[in-house]
Amino acid sequence: MPNHAQSEEITDSSLSLDAGRMLLDTALLDNPIWNALSTEHVKLALGDERARRYPTEIGPLSGIPAQTEESYEALSELAEDGVVVLFSVEPIVPAGGLHVVRSGPIVQMVRKTRGVEADAGELIPRKLTAEDAPAMVALADLTEPGPFRLRTLELGNFYGIFHGLELVAMAGKRMHLPGLVEVSGVCTHPAARGKGYARRLMQIVIDEIERDGKTTLLHAYSTNPAIRLYEALGFETRQEFHFAALVNGG
Repeated sequence: MPNHAQSEEITDSSLSLDAGRMLLDTALLDNPIWNALSTEHVKLALGDERARRYPTEIGPLSGIPAQTEESYEALSELAEDGVVVLFSVEPIVPAGGLHVVRSGPIVQMVRKTRGVEADAGELIPRKLTAEDAPAMVALADLTEPGPFRLRTLELGNFYGIFHGLELVAMAGKRMHLPGLVEVSGVCTHPAARGKGYARRLMQIVIDEIERDGKTTLLHAYSTNPAIRLYEALGFETRQEFHFAALVNGG
């Protein structure tokens, strides 16, 4: 794995939020996973018009157009013997053999203002590659920013900071919708916190999204203390969702 000496420095290119921003259909955000898998990520989607999910090696995020028996039965087939994850504005009441193994509230935040931008300082982030995937999964397993698998980085560019050969912080892109891209996988090793790494990496990803004229969003557990950081970067809460991890049986 490359170390700092082999790293390529990533530079800032912050733009106004109004510069080249696309017109948005914000209704897409009311069912973000389903709409990502039906638009920008349809080529990755498994399933059909009843239920869709990302491949298991990418992650468990899944979507249904509505909470119907038919959709839950289709989602149950896609789950097989693993976990599928839903976001819903309405309470999640599974059917079709699925039951909840984890649930809770999450917030959806959209970047509305520039916020206070990160200071580049002495940090030397670099773009992560497939060779870094095991280290990315290990960091995500330790810090639990949300589901992360070996192929998750195929969803968009991820950037990381290393201490020697150890990946200690990362951030990247996950769901893509028309005019919208989600920042995700934001995490820092406990031993490296308090150094501004997450803020710096998020700023790189945000700048990249906004250079393309798109709007940045994110999802976070409602109790996540990092919400204060997201607000400082210009994010505002748009909607609260029910989150549920579902499995077959039970």
